[in-house]
Amino acid sequence: MVWRGAELYRTESGNQETIRQFGHGTPDDWLERNVYTRYDWQGVGLMLILNLALFGALGATVWAVQMLWIPFWAAGVVNGVGHYWGYRNFEVRDASTNILPWGILIGGEELHNNHHTYPTSAKFSVRRAEFDLGWVYIRMLRKVGWATVRKVPPKLQLGELRPVADEKTLEALIANRYEVMAGYARGIRRVCKEEIAALQARQADASVLKAARRWLHRDAEKVPAGALPQLAQVRAAYPALDKLVTMREELRQLWSDTAQSRAQLTADLQAWCRRAEESGVAVLRDFSIRLRAAHV
Repeated sequence: MVWRGAELYRTESGNQETIRQFGHGTPDDWLERNVYTRYDWQGVGLMLILNLALFGALGATVWAVQMLWIPFWAAGVVNGVGHYWGYRNFEVRDASTNILPWGILIGGEELHNNHHTYPTSAKFSVRRAEFDLGWVYIRMLRKVGWATVRKVPPKLQLGELRPVADEKTLEALIANRYEVMAGYARGIRRVCKEEIAALQARQADASVLKAARRWLHRDAEKVPAGALPQLAQVRAAYPALDKLVTMREELRQLWSDTAQSRAQLTADLQAWCRRAEESGVAVLRDFSIRLRAAHV
């Protein structure tokens, strides 16, 4: 994918099933049919003409760099490396990763996991340490009236603590499920860190826990078969982690089960919060209390 990304894209553009699936909502007008589709290579030629007009003979070199840079980085690195290597803020269904926290070389696409989590957002960065150069451009264009921002990543709102979770809590959970589950994952990592520190203080072997901690907060179908024995060993040895993993899956089912009524899902959420707060696991209790203060 890294080396043949642009070629694969061009080949797939001839697959009508792909066009029907992913082209939904895009223009199908005279310009699309008679200019872009009919003369699909002319954009490259127009770019060369513009470069020559702007930079003279040097424009040919600029064009050559663009022709090498754009297919490799935009199609290859983003869709190759960006689904194989890096870190993940959010547990989305695909394998997307954030290559780097600083989106500079590819205009913010380095934050690819963020983009797949919130695909309609104009802003790719979600953490303080993350930087999205494309968002800087958009803000500059917005200031002069040349761009309108329609969506940015949603932010979980916290208000007055409710005695029990209600339908508003359920709405907030579903609307902000990626952020909520990212917070849950931080809790799991915190417990892992404490357990590893305790093992190291006793000079005990922490290798199995260190190997398993990267998978404890992942969806079951994302865990490789080779890591399953380590996960089972860790869950058997650490009841708090086992409880966190079990209840994480139960929480995820609240928006995965589309057959249940709104009233039933609310009742299930109330029961989940009650068990979380009675679990004896401080991280789980605190998470549930914070969740009961969430609203849309």
